[in-house]
Amino acid sequence: MNPNKRTDADQARFKVAAIQMLSTPSVADNIDSARRLIADAVAQGAQLILLPEYWAIMGHSESDKVGHAEALGSGPIQDFMAGIAQQHRIWLIGGTLPLVAPEPDKVLNTTLVYNPSGERVGRYDKIHLFGFTKGEESYDEARTIVRGSEVVAFDAPFGRVGLSVCYDLRFPELYRALGQCAMIVVPAAFTYTTGQAHWEILLRARAIENQCYVLAAAQGGKHQNGRRTWGHSMLIDPWGEVRAMLAEGEGAVVGELDPHKIADVRASLPALQHRKL
Repeated sequence: MNPNKRTDADQARFKVAAIQMLSTPSVADNIDSARRLIADAVAQGAQLILLPEYWAIMGHSESDKVGHAEALGSGPIQDFMAGIAQQHRIWLIGGTLPLVAPEPDKVLNTTLVYNPSGERVGRYDKIHLFGFTKGEESYDEARTIVRGSEVVAFDAPFGRVGLSVCYDLRFPELYRALGQCAMIVVPAAFTYTTGQAHWEILLRARAIENQCYVLAAAQGGKHQNGRRTWGHSMLIDPWGEVRAMLAEGEGAVVGELDPHKIADVRASLPALQHRKL
């Protein structure tokens, strides 16, 4: 047998990567970091790459991103994403970037998807806006973000990919509305407090109940603005097992999707067929 000959099973597999960042208030610096980390993931064979939430700007204040909001289809952040996808011939799910919103002094927190030709093939505006107060720690995304309203998925070479962002993770009805997916993505900037308590539990739950892969790309560490994010970017398989993970700091979490794993899990435990509600 030729050891270099790829089997049908090998050909069905697809490498994906979650990029973990420590984004700063500088869009230019963040683009440079993303370019370097994407190149590293490509060197490891990644064919689809996910950036984290707020990858392009993590400002000193929540309102800083308003000044960097781009109109759909125009701007340095979008130009970079389209160009890097085309350059490396990859599928790129662009975490989130601030898009111009219909309300003054606010943005849409938007995920854009690019195919290997650099064409935009998907858009999702984050639906659930994070709010949390505990002691001196307080966040309220609704002050600067207009929520989206549409559930979005797109077709990749290995199957359907469902889009979600960070706080969406706590709302399982969103993932049911996506239908049956081969993979769900979760770009995020979970706080250290909430991430330590719930991040992995929620990600594994979404993988188990939807019997699909979950790819989560996070912000991970202490930022220039003083905020500390939880990190722990990871790839989880349809049985709920963590296949790859990076706890903190910059890096690329690279792993392989196996469509046969999805089929085996759904055949042995046909929970999706047993749904009554």
